[in-house]
Amino acid sequence: MKKHLRIGQISYSNTLPVYLFFDQERFCDRIDFFQQVPAQLNREMAAGNIDVGPISSFSYGEHADDYFALPGLSVTADGKVRSIYLFSKRPMEELNGATVSLTNTSATSVNLLKIILQKFLGLQVSYKTEEPDLQTMMQHADACLLIGDDALLAYRNHKEYHVYDLAELWKNQTGYPMTFAVWAVRKAAIEENAALLADVHAAFLASKTKSLELFDRLIEGAIERYGGNAEGWDVYFRGLSYHFTEQDRKGLEHYFQCAYEMGLLPSPVKVTLWDGTAHSKTTITN
Repeated sequence: MKKHLRIGQISYSNTLPVYLFFDQERFCDRIDFFQQVPAQLNREMAAGNIDVGPISSFSYGEHADDYFALPGLSVTADGKVRSIYLFSKRPMEELNGATVSLTNTSATSVNLLKIILQKFLGLQVSYKTEEPDLQTMMQHADACLLIGDDALLAYRNHKEYHVYDLAELWKNQTGYPMTFAVWAVRKAAIEENAALLADVHAAFLASKTKSLELFDRLIEGAIERYGGNAEGWDVYFRGLSYHFTEQDRKGLEHYFQCAYEMGLLPSPVKVTLWDGTAHSKTTITN
């Protein structure tokens, strides 16, 4: 008897379009969903406890030999992402020698911040990792990094800090979009479940397409689940791309190259897409 396909679902609003119209009942006897934050999903995928999920891009880079990326699915920002913020007590260029508190819920954004501060700006800072609570983090740090709904809430409620959007900083420095998450599948799960995975992948793509076509429904779904207002969600979702284009792939591989040059990854990483078969070997190259 084949095992259920185990699917991770990030409990953040930025993945909502891919799940909003996903027909879960159609697969109820063949898949299991697990709600997790990014760092948790990264660990569970790496351990083999989850087969498919929107993992942090950095985690894909760490385990690229074990994963394929699913085509046409990502969380990418070509400019402002509006949910990944550095909050600082002083201007960013004055953070040399500062202490920066990092959220413990992400990998991609943490290493992106290190690339921006150290590689691009030449700053020397020290880091500590904590639970994502702005007020607690700022009690003993000069700046802090928050992501996802924690960042959205802090941005709405705290105007006393200098605030920097990491995707915007990346775009200004490199000219590339920044992909924060890709939907990945463990290679070990494909052979047994290739046909089911193809159906699930198609259902994800269909949900994404429907969400972006029925934009008002997407905004209503976000308000219902996360609060906020229609204008804010409209700006937020229009600033994100979920298609993982060729330019998005180039930007992600540039991010991996920067991480390698800083010693954050052991080698450069190329993104390999699943081609829909039980033994995929599709690699996107320049």
